[in-house]
Amino acid sequence: MPNALFKCPRCGQGKLYRGLLTIVEQCSECGLPLAQHEQGDGPAFFAILLIGALTAIGAAIVEIKYEPPFWLHAAIWIPFIVIGTLLSLRVLKAALIVVQYRVKGEDFS
Repeated sequence: MPNALFKCPRCGQGKLYRGLLTIVEQCSECGLPLAQHEQGDGPAFFAILLIGALTAIGAAIVEIKYEPPFWLHAAIWIPFIVIGTLLSLRVLKAALIVVQYRVKGEDFS
């Protein structure tokens, strides 16, 4: 993941996140307000589609090829879903904020 994705879309210096998934109120370097431009359910929707599709395809391939017991499916796919969702949400939230800034930069004041 490029580190620039997690920086302020205007100056490229300030951090975009405070914690794992919390967007900062404003950029510490240039003062760009960021919190009100959070994308709501958009990143969650795309994360569900992405991780859900990868999980379903992966589970089907593993089941057809190896026929493992159910507990092994759970041991493989539950951590994949949790980790994949958290990582993809972080990337998707940042990407949607950057895209919104580039398309509607005048609304960020």
